[in-house]
Amino acid sequence: MKKLDKLILSSFLGPFILTFLVVVFILLMQHMLKYFDDIIGKGLGFDVIGQLLFYFAVFMTPVALPLAVLLSSLMTFGALGEHFELTAIKSAGISLIRAIRPIFYFVVILTICAFYINNNLVPKAALEAYSLLYDIKQKKPALDLREGTFYNGIPDISIKVNHKFPDEITLKDVIIYDHRKHDGNKDVTVADSGKMYTILNERYLKLELFNGYNYTEGASAGQDLVGKSTTYGTETLSRSKFAKTQVVFDLSSFGLTRTDKKWFQGNRIMRNLNELEMDLDSLAGEVKNTKLNHYNSYRTFFVYFARVDSLKLPGDLQQHKIERDTKGKLNGESFGNESSATELPTADSAVISKPSEQKQTTENAKADTLISNVEGKAPLQRKMRKPDIKVKNDTTIAQLRSSKKTTAMTDSLRWLKIDSLLARPMEKTDYAAAANRARVVKSQLSGFITSLEFHALDERIFRIQWHKILASSLACVAMFLIGAPLGAIIKKGGLGMPFLVSILFFIIYYLLTMTGEKWAKQGMVSVPAGVWTADVILFFVGLIFLRQARIDARLFEADFYRVVMEKVNRWMVDSGWVKKGK
Repeated sequence: MKKLDKLILSSFLGPFILTFLVVVFILLMQHMLKYFDDIIGKGLGFDVIGQLLFYFAVFMTPVALPLAVLLSSLMTFGALGEHFELTAIKSAGISLIRAIRPIFYFVVILTICAFYINNNLVPKAALEAYSLLYDIKQKKPALDLREGTFYNGIPDISIKVNHKFPDEITLKDVIIYDHRKHDGNKDVTVADSGKMYTILNERYLKLELFNGYNYTEGASAGQDLVGKSTTYGTETLSRSKFAKTQVVFDLSSFGLTRTDKKWFQGNRIMRNLNELEMDLDSLAGEVKNTKLNHYNSYRTFFVYFARVDSLKLPGDLQQHKIERDTKGKLNGESFGNESSATELPTADSAVISKPSEQKQTTENAKADTLISNVEGKAPLQRKMRKPDIKVKNDTTIAQLRSSKKTTAMTDSLRWLKIDSLLARPMEKTDYAAAANRARVVKSQLSGFITSLEFHALDERIFRIQWHKILASSLACVAMFLIGAPLGAIIKKGGLGMPFLVSILFFIIYYLLTMTGEKWAKQGMVSVPAGVWTADVILFFVGLIFLRQARIDARLFEADFYRVVMEKVNRWMVDSGWVKKGK
């Protein structure tokens, strides 16, 4: 049996390695076409392009492995069936399950390797690739002087060449504007011809100019010109002729400057499982902080009513508040907004006062009660109740009011002022103020809801990536369960039929994966259902193909479907759906 295992495994490894390299190359080229315009014309070396291709090749490995397993298993078992080797194996009493067992073990090991690559190598490769690609996009195009146009690639320098010879070195009719002083076109060099080349490992551009002039315009040193008055002017113009001169420009701005990778590490594709779990925990904390801040500040939405409403915090928020306060005390932090938010703010400091701060006398209480009864004002029902004491003396309201001028204002008089305010007719300004207050409350609540929606979207995105690392690894097993039985049924080797069938199932897998992730991101389905649906469906399809392969079903032969149609017609005749002879 070991010889049989070696035979089947050796016949699988060759096509697997070949198909894996081909699939990686195809996916890599398809991915790099999106950034073709950003790479070409930047003067990049082979080392930079090689690094970029290598990192993106590692990044494409999770997609290439399932397709390579599907295609290689189809080719292997298709070739074995085409050369009647499977028939010989079955005639020896060896089942199909036993024949595919060595490759299945190899695929399980490959799945473990795929998980390691997805969880460790792919995030690092994505970080390196996209950070390098960003730096390439920011890099200036290579030095390219074109005839008849000004070239402004060198900072503060404009160069125009009317004619450029085929050797890319000799130039004709050269004009150079030097703007490094940032004072306009006051330094101009004109030459009849010249040569251009780079020096010191392409760090500097050297121009050798012949038969030309240099024009320089600038302020004089303060001396009066001979024969001219002091009001003549302070600008000077100098012209110098040269037979040969050399000009050197710094090309450091054309180099590739690398950006710190810490600015790219927050992306989900650059995180492994542990880092994604930490991100999800941080997002859950942000959501709880947002809800807790809303609970602490909701009383500020209501100026006059519902200010004494006590809305209890949910259990999870209460626990989070305790943990946050504990961590804040240990770290020396303080959450000052909570104390001010949890206190009940007052609408009018002269209206509501604490009972402990003011003690009512018997005479003042009598006067307050009499004034309320005489004027017919029903006091507002609040947390503090006005004293219900009968007045024994026949005292006028004016006398009571005059006697209270020297005493402190009591709660009853304050309630009386409130009644007078409520009895005042409403004006347009009052309605406008109420409408503006309602708009402010609505805006604050909308911002709170939007913030929660953003946090929920981020949580779903990071959770999708967490499940995707596992699902893309186990896709190798699902693809093998489809490829091996289907190859035994098709019995065709090579790259013809197996290639078409593998492309078909890969498209189905890709569409199911993209659709599931989209629905999970939008919240239409749960994240596990959206990510794992493609693997589950292909797994059951593979089990169906495995059952058909064990009974030697001929799914891709016309006789098989002819027999099926005859059975269907016979059943319809027996059941009375169709009359016999039709």
